[in-house]
Amino acid sequence: MTGDGTALPGDLLVQAVEGMSRPLFVLDEDWRFRYINPAGARVLDRTVEELMGRDVWAEFPEAVGGPFQELYERVRRTGLPDSTEAWFEPLGKWFRADAFRTPAGLVVTYDDVTERRRTEDERAAAVSAREEAAAAAARAGAVAEEAGRHLMLLGDISQAMTSTLDHDEAVARFARLVVPLLGDWCLITVIENGVRRDVGRAHRDPAMTAAVERYAELRVAGNLATAPVPRLLRSHEPVIIPALTPEITDGMIGDDATWRALEPLRPAALAAFPMIARGEMFGGITLINGPERGPHTDVELRTAEVASRRAALALDNARLAAAGRQVAERLQHSLLSPPVQPDHLELAVRYRAATRGVSIGGDWYDAFLQPDGDTVLVIGDVMGHDIEAAAEMGQVKTLVRGIAFDRVEEPAGVLRRVDHALVGLAVPTLATALVCRVEQDDEDRAAGLRRLRWATAGHPEPMLVSRDGAVLDLVAPVGPPLGIGWRGPRGDGLAALPEDSTLLLFTDGLFERRGVPLDDGRAAVAEAAARLADLPLEELCDRLLAEVVARAPRTTSRCSPSGPTRWTASVHRRRAPRCCRR
Repeated sequence: MTGDGTALPGDLLVQAVEGMSRPLFVLDEDWRFRYINPAGARVLDRTVEELMGRDVWAEFPEAVGGPFQELYERVRRTGLPDSTEAWFEPLGKWFRADAFRTPAGLVVTYDDVTERRRTEDERAAAVSAREEAAAAAARAGAVAEEAGRHLMLLGDISQAMTSTLDHDEAVARFARLVVPLLGDWCLITVIENGVRRDVGRAHRDPAMTAAVERYAELRVAGNLATAPVPRLLRSHEPVIIPALTPEITDGMIGDDATWRALEPLRPAALAAFPMIARGEMFGGITLINGPERGPHTDVELRTAEVASRRAALALDNARLAAAGRQVAERLQHSLLSPPVQPDHLELAVRYRAATRGVSIGGDWYDAFLQPDGDTVLVIGDVMGHDIEAAAEMGQVKTLVRGIAFDRVEEPAGVLRRVDHALVGLAVPTLATALVCRVEQDDEDRAAGLRRLRWATAGHPEPMLVSRDGAVLDLVAPVGPPLGIGWRGPRGDGLAALPEDSTLLLFTDGLFERRGVPLDDGRAAVAEAAARLADLPLEELCDRLLAEVVARAPRTTSRCSPSGPTRWTASVHRRRAPRCCRR
């Protein structure tokens, strides 16, 4: 405190951290508690006085060799923020710990997530109980070697149908799997938008495949209302005909062409089952035996009924997955909207998920104009994965955009206010971010000059590439990530933007590689950017990503454990901006 009672900056920082509702402590080089806030001590069932200056491993010996020690040592060794979630037996709690290295020591923020994990465990136990009940029912009907083969078939059906996104291909695989184990031949009916189609077709004798195809093309139009498939579609109940006599067949078929197509297939017994999942009808499976095989056995019927349910569930899951992809794509497009188009600047963007099948994650970019006309460029990486990280990313991006537009101030000030807002609004996330502002006052405009002012919150520094291929790392004071309520200093960097130069912004996903030091990864990006500097901007982005990413397999990002997205943005000083994503 000063003589007049005013709090010094350091005092303010301590007051802010001690007032945080989120637990936090700092470990020195000897693994001793250099600082712990009251919230942190309460969660650990201790007092601040009991822990200050004590060795963390001596106080909590059960953590030695566990995931928390591995996290702290990894962050201290690599300098990169990371997190873990694990059970701590002495306190009987689940903790999520987020750690990052600072000059003051290893900073750890953590949360008691016991209730969330308990809820998840209870949900998993309920799901497991339902699955066990289904398995028990299957085992009860599994007798002798034939029943064992039937159980294997059910597993094959689930795997085969869920490994493709093409519905027709999934149904065709289903038909090929059930023949000949459950019948001599079969037809699979699907209902899409109220329209019936016989998609899956298979016969145990390859020579009869063409005959099955001919009959399948005519069956939908030729079936009478009394035929098995129309009946099960109405009743949602199986139709079993142990002896398919000519008289019964006559009551199923309404035209001569369909009868002639069926005759060479010599049907003698039929079993049809509806495909229903979550109360919705997806179609039906029709299994037919010839006279040599005779009626279906009880084991075959039981297996066929279970198989029809699994097939329906696979089709429903595929439909839900497709809907999820559409939602993810729409969410991605809404969150990663095209940047602004400032005069005399050209923008190009590439955004691509690094994890197969995941189209959105926690990385983001943005570009917009401040009220004074300066262009703001933002790139960031929210810790987390998939839709959860995307949701948090949307909150962080909106805060950055709103705060940066609210007043004209330096990027460091923007990061400072965003950090405080995240904590004040209890947004449960950590994120790295880089905010750049392309400035040009009247004097600069007259001289044809532009300047770049930037600040970083734990994010990789940008590169400035001149037209002749010279690459400059733009280094500024690095502040800690957003989301911890940091009240220490955050500094800006300032550099001139020469005519026809390229500003390259990217996430760590661009240069992190398994077994490759981070400095070597950045050097590879710089080397490629230098060689490609004279290309048009769009081509430069494509070539840069193709060359750098193709050199080695991706490694898991320490800032986004689930698999980060790779994001690059380039800015040229040219006539019209452009935007594209990777």
